[in-house]
This record gives sequence, structure tokens and C-alpha cells, in this order.
Amino acid sequence: MESKKKIPAKRVNVVSLKVVKESSVLYETRNITNPYDAFRLVKSFLENSDREKFVVACLDTKNQPINIQVVSIGSLNSAIVHPREVFKVAMLSNASSIICFHNHPSGNIDPSVEDENITRRLKECGEILGIGLIDHIILGDRDRYFSFKENNKI
Repeated sequence: MESKKKIPAKRVNVVSLKVVKESSVLYETRNITNPYDAFRLVKSFLENSDREKFVVACLDTKNQPINIQVVSIGSLNSAIVHPREVFKVAMLSNASSIICFHNHPSGNIDPSVEDENITRRLKECGEILGIGLIDHIILGDRDRYFSFKENNKI
């Protein structure tokens, strides 16, 4: 006669998620109305960095910044970015929309093929989630930036 082994019950954790404030920055403009406003919001996070960083700013329904998160810190010329990581903080913050940013330590603000691909993917994912991608901005040297929105690439 075969005996059936009893499988012990599995314990499942009950969890909660929250966004933890690490610090804050003073932002003079209440809401973001154009790419230059957005550039000013994150300039201090990305200027003079020797590595590529990818940052997401979460916005409410009035385009007021809720919070900012550094999503990825990469190498001299690349940063691994996955939509899951970009939208995680947006979902936890109840954001209506997001603006993404990254820097090019070389100073060149021209978007790479990879920059265009991740922008397209983020836009598609945002549409599915109901969180709009307003813009993706590349920061270069000497206060120069490239806005996908201004250049009709979004």
C-alpha cells in the first residue's frame, strides 16, 4: 500500500509597501509646464556625474512633482533601465504621470538607439498602466539638454 506523504503547510508573508522619504529638494515652480522646468528640477541630481544615472520624477494630475527617484546608476556610457523599476515608484506614489531623465557624462545630448528604444518601451508600458510618460530628457554639459517631447520623438 502506497503511503502519501503529507506536505507541510507553507507560511505566506503578509506585507505592505511604502515610499520612504530620504531627503527633499526645494523646487521654485509649483508645476512643470515645459521641458526646461523639468530640466531644472533634476539638474542637481545629474550634473557633474561621472557615470550615467537614470532618474524618474513622479507627477500628480496638476503636473506638480510628487517625488524623484534615482532608478539606475550605470557606467560611463550606459545604465540598465527596466520599465518595472521606473514604474514601481510611480505606482506606489499614485502618480498620474512621469518624466524620465538621464545624463550623458560625455556631454553629448544626442539620443542613442538604446535611448530611443527605452523611451518607446516606457511610453507603451505607461499606457498600459495608465501612467503617462510626459517626456524623457537627456542632460549634457553646459546646461544643455535634449527633450524627446520637444523633438517630437514621444
